[in-house]
Amino acid sequence: MPPSMATENSTNTSRAEEFKVQANEAFKAHKYSQAIDLYTQAIELNNDNAVYWANRAFAHTKLEEYGSAIQDATSAIEIDPKYSKGYYRRGAAYLAMGKFKEALKDFQQVKKLCPNDPDAAKKLKECEKAVMKLKFEEAISVPESEKRSVADSIDYHTIGTSPGPSYVSLKVTAVAAAVALLAVYVGTKGSIAVATTAMAIVLVVLGTCWQGRCKESVFTKGRTLDLEVDSQYSGARIEGDVVTLDFVKKMLEDFKNQKFLHKRYACQIVLQMRDLLRELPSLVDIHVPDGKHFTVCGDVHGQFYDLINIFELNGLPSEDNPYLFNGDFVDRGSFSLEVILTLFAFKCMCPSAIYLSRGNHESKSMNKIYGFEGEVRSKLNDTFVELFAEVFCCLPLAHVINNKVFVVHGGLFSVDGVKLSDIHAIDRFCEPPEEGLMCELLWSDPQPQLGRGPSKRGVGLSFGGDVTKRFLQDNNLDLVVRSHEVKDEGYEIEHDGKLITVFSAPNYCDQMGNKGAFIRFEAPDLKPNIATFSAVPHPDVKPMAYANNFLRMFS
Repeated sequence: MPPSMATENSTNTSRAEEFKVQANEAFKAHKYSQAIDLYTQAIELNNDNAVYWANRAFAHTKLEEYGSAIQDATSAIEIDPKYSKGYYRRGAAYLAMGKFKEALKDFQQVKKLCPNDPDAAKKLKECEKAVMKLKFEEAISVPESEKRSVADSIDYHTIGTSPGPSYVSLKVTAVAAAVALLAVYVGTKGSIAVATTAMAIVLVVLGTCWQGRCKESVFTKGRTLDLEVDSQYSGARIEGDVVTLDFVKKMLEDFKNQKFLHKRYACQIVLQMRDLLRELPSLVDIHVPDGKHFTVCGDVHGQFYDLINIFELNGLPSEDNPYLFNGDFVDRGSFSLEVILTLFAFKCMCPSAIYLSRGNHESKSMNKIYGFEGEVRSKLNDTFVELFAEVFCCLPLAHVINNKVFVVHGGLFSVDGVKLSDIHAIDRFCEPPEEGLMCELLWSDPQPQLGRGPSKRGVGLSFGGDVTKRFLQDNNLDLVVRSHEVKDEGYEIEHDGKLITVFSAPNYCDQMGNKGAFIRFEAPDLKPNIATFSAVPHPDVKPMAYANNFLRMFS
């Protein structure tokens, strides 16, 4: 190597280290986008350093860009197959995406490389539990064609206990449990401790069922809901079938004071909401009369006290002060149940006061990982977990305001020529698929480059300003409003002003330091007026308090 080249390489290596140090400082300050930019500059100067790739993967994970994190961690592994942090970062990203089996392989490799590391052993154990649970659930799952509606088996008018029909006979359950146990045993390569634990669980639950004491378990789907309202209950009450403003205000005051709503009224709200949503199309048209206004909010993510702050700043939802909340009402924040019951109650009170659009977190897979499922189990019960999952499948996928503004949680599509009629025709009554129009509506993100690119999340895609422009032209629209991404100022205007991202969860997860925002449109011109706001205090319950054990370990 010529001396001049050696000198240049040495200089590049030194500068790369300087960028890495700056990136680490940005990361510590929770400035993850800045950290990614600095790690990128380090990689451009020295792309053979596995540490830079693994560090950038970690920053991507913090921004929920799990697809990019997996790519970077894989690059780190390719550079140095013995670099344990490469496997660690990739495994964490796989876990966050719910890809437990892929994550298990990476954590097994971490344990192999670091056999005496107690942290690696702990995370491997949690991952093994997650995979064991997944295999068990797969083995006892009921075919879609045989599933019955949870909501159809519940009548909130019938106060007390109302058992419903069983989905699966005990004989089928026993066989399924045996298959599950075998799958677990094989999947964990004969781990005696894990297999013994699984056997004990199966025998206890089956024994209980056989004695007739199992009323609401993973095996039988009897709806045992004690809806009796105790005379000592002092919380909000719905008189008859009508949800009133007085009820909603009382409920909000109770929620502020960390008091729960009685199951009977929670059940009534959710079931009434299901009836309302089922009547709506997948693409909802909203008409705002001249001289009136309309407010669009982005992700709230279980931050109830910030939701209340929005109402204090902009007024409660009403026919004269309507809102659209653009998905991701739940998960991450630990007051998700309060948020969703608040939004649902306003919709029941006055359907034209509030519109709700589905986000990627209104799904079983996300709720299982990011806290809503655990929160509902803790504050209500298992039946409500299934009930919310059913109702989330009824949420519309997008809205159009006055034939001008297209509002969707995620973004646009992998192909050109998609018309509003195509969105209207989507059969949305299901869990989100991993590809296709519905998936892309919920998951896609804009990118600064033209054209299309792979998704930084690992689901959906990234789309450029030319894609946005063609979609608007094809459908005679003026603007795309979407959410789905935390933004420092609570919003970002992109694609030559034709696309706005709005995010309404300030100081996201109590650590991002971002502002929240909402957009107020005035008819007839519908010029977007953006208001920003800061986070407000909340009780000392940390974000992700109800999330899965393994995910909290990485938070």
